[in-house]
Amino acid sequence: MPLASSPTKFTSRSKLRKSKSAAWTGAGPVVAEINAYIAIRDDLLADAEQLKTQAKLDSASIANDFVQNCLKPARPPYEWQCLPERHAVRERKRCEAVKRRIAELREQVVP
Repeated sequence: MPLASSPTKFTSRSKLRKSKSAAWTGAGPVVAEINAYIAIRDDLLADAEQLKTQAKLDSASIANDFVQNCLKPARPPYEWQCLPERHAVRERKRCEAVKRRIAELREQVVP
């Protein structure tokens, strides 16, 4: 015997989709984690500026590359797992500045 009504028949599409605010509720830990990676990168850069060894510069460079990778826009359905775009743009510029600073420091390293 067929059912008189389908459960999906009465469900509106708007209820099936998550709202933007609901999607951003989980962004807090993600943003905190990305900010932690940024802080680690900054600490490694400070160490590299102080000690100017190849190993420290390599560590700072790897950390910068990792942060840069974290700042790429996420693809659906993971858009909420990234920094808000205005912050990401600022941090991408900072990554480029860090990359230039590491290059300057590499010139000062005595082999």
